[in-house]
Amino acid sequence: MNKLKSMLMRHRKLLGPTALVLAVIAIFWVVNSPAIVGVSASARQLPIYSVQRDNKAVSLTFDAAWGNEDTQTLIDILNKYGVKATFFLVGQWVDKYPQSVQALYDAGMEIGNHSDTHPHMAKQSEKQIIDEVSLCSGKIEAITGTEVDLFRCPYGEYDDEVISTVRNMGVYPIQWDVDSLDWKDLSAAEITKRITSKVRDGSIILFHNAAKHTPEALPGIIEYLLSEGYQIVPVSELLLDGEYEIDNTGRMTPKA
Repeated sequence: MNKLKSMLMRHRKLLGPTALVLAVIAIFWVVNSPAIVGVSASARQLPIYSVQRDNKAVSLTFDAAWGNEDTQTLIDILNKYGVKATFFLVGQWVDKYPQSVQALYDAGMEIGNHSDTHPHMAKQSEKQIIDEVSLCSGKIEAITGTEVDLFRCPYGEYDDEVISTVRNMGVYPIQWDVDSLDWKDLSAAEITKRITSKVRDGSIILFHNAAKHTPEALPGIIEYLLSEGYQIVPVSELLLDGEYEIDNTGRMTPKA
């Protein structure tokens, strides 16, 4: 690539304006071609966005960072359909609403870690990353008595150090491949359309516990998934057993 740029600079006086523009476009295309980007991305440390499954299994996940208006309503809806979801909790939320943590646990919901203070994790040092994860897990474990091994980055932001540090702690970093965008106060119909148009085998679907229209949308989404033959399972049951790889889209696949 550097050689190509050098050649262009050496011969720029010989190129007319049109040819120069075309040459620049060619360089841009090479740098940004899917093949090149794919090779680069495959070397990155990525969280798990989705899982390659032989069956039609998906996971519903809810992030809880601030409000608590609808947590019990969501539990009641999920229980009505016999569905177990995964709730990613911020440590400060756990401090404020320990009774809701207990309610989630008693209802058989899976509880994951969403950091202690909801910072931008990529701006944290390795020690700060470890502290954010450890403190939150400790608070959850003190209430539920169960170990936490799932972590979701606040804001969905991460870098290689965040992901490698979390993995070295024996924790799975979990992202999502289907975003409801319910935090934008989309209508129930809009939320439903986003989910039903994007879901696939092995999808991890993102909601929030205090979004305005999520309780209204959730029953129809569950009914749609079940009618389409999807099995709805907690994230830990969606993940693969044994050795695995993460491809350049963040999809968890069996190791070749």
